[in-house]
Amino acid sequence: MMSKLQKAFKPAWASRRLHKSAVEVLQHPEPEDTITSSYGKFISNIKAEHLSPVVLQRSKRMVLDSIGVGLIGSTTDVFALALQHCQHMYAHDEISSVYGRRDTKLSPTLAAFVNGVATHSMDFDDTWHPATHPSGAVLPAVLAISDMMPANCKPSGLDLLLAFNVGIEIQGRLMRFSNEAHNIPKRFHPPSVVGTMGSAAACARLLSLDQSQCCHALAIAASLSGAPMANAATQSKPLHIGNASRLGLEAALLASRGLEASTQILDAVDGVSGFSAFYEDYKPCMLESPNDYGHTFLLETQDMGFKRFPAHLGMHWVADAATNIYKLLLEYGPGEVQIQDILIRTPKSKYINRPFPKSEHEARHSFQFNTCSALLDGEVTVQSFTPTAMTRPDLLALLNLVRVEHPHDNPANFNQMYGEVQVTLVGGNVLRGRCDTFYGHWRNPLTNESLRKKFRSNAGVVLPREKVEGLIDVVEELEQLEDCRVLLSQLQ
Repeated sequence: MMSKLQKAFKPAWASRRLHKSAVEVLQHPEPEDTITSSYGKFISNIKAEHLSPVVLQRSKRMVLDSIGVGLIGSTTDVFALALQHCQHMYAHDEISSVYGRRDTKLSPTLAAFVNGVATHSMDFDDTWHPATHPSGAVLPAVLAISDMMPANCKPSGLDLLLAFNVGIEIQGRLMRFSNEAHNIPKRFHPPSVVGTMGSAAACARLLSLDQSQCCHALAIAASLSGAPMANAATQSKPLHIGNASRLGLEAALLASRGLEASTQILDAVDGVSGFSAFYEDYKPCMLESPNDYGHTFLLETQDMGFKRFPAHLGMHWVADAATNIYKLLLEYGPGEVQIQDILIRTPKSKYINRPFPKSEHEARHSFQFNTCSALLDGEVTVQSFTPTAMTRPDLLALLNLVRVEHPHDNPANFNQMYGEVQVTLVGGNVLRGRCDTFYGHWRNPLTNESLRKKFRSNAGVVLPREKVEGLIDVVEELEQLEDCRVLLSQLQ
């Protein structure tokens, strides 16, 4: 039985398909040769056969990891608050699945929102370069809209992967319009900017919108984008991902109904800010449309970064460096060593320089906290951010010993930075650890075994073992599925 939302959606979609040629002639003249039109053409014309084996494999790893961090994220306080808000404040249609909730469904936009919040609630989701969290903004929207489609029009697993990759590709291409985007952000949180655009693009692809509608979807999404970095390290940061997913989906749905927006939203137009409003420097480039020779996705040439523990990406460098020192400290034997001073050398980035974090969200964005946790325990884990772990007297004592320096040769750039920790012991001995590329970085990606281990640990907090293993199998064969409901049914 179709819901009111599905009934309202189906005729508009079906009508567009039945009368597509007439609509194009009467309502959608050929767009100008602009940056924006090149993006609309790409989204509309890209086909599944353009996905190489490398892109398929890497994107399936992203899907698996994103589902896992979304499932464990569904246990957090911020997810519970977002879900309660949606259930109490909106009249919701029970259509789309919610991570980790067997009997809970929401409207597609609200499901995309809460699942996006879950994905980023522990800062455990994937990261790319230039810096953003690409999967969390796209996958919840793609899953929600797949739930929304009528039973006889469900996308295949390959359709879903194509839409997902379109959303990732658009984010990567847009970030290359600006040198500013290559560095650790200071003004806008990147997923709230390019993530919303990626979500809109992915949903537009899944809805089979035409070139003009895809352009309008991007332009509508641009009006719904942007969140300030001041809310990093707070409970509001996960809302950025949730909103990117939800608002991108809404932009695509509005475009599918005929809502129009700027046809030059991505172009550099003198005297008028479009998407350029988000960047201090902005030089847009055309996006080549796929041809008989295919299309080289950015994911083909640059892998994704996957986190081993739930914290800001910058923390992984200092944690690895401190873990190396922990191994040296073990050689002294228990009770035989006393630390006098801890020096951390990191890039200069104010919002992740937090000497005494007061909440788990601040701790996830603290060079000092993650360094001291690794020195104390030899690792940083999910449990490191619990109230008990954060208030340990020995951890607080170490935090009081920390100094931070910002060497000129250590840029605030995830592709070039390093982390260095120097521990001076009572007696004068000095121990040093340095990390240039942590395990999980796109230059040193997690093995499939490590990625599955992370997924089992995360998903197993919410799902029984048989469902966890079932999800691994389904995602591994996703491009072979004729109907994505096989995947959707495993998420609750």
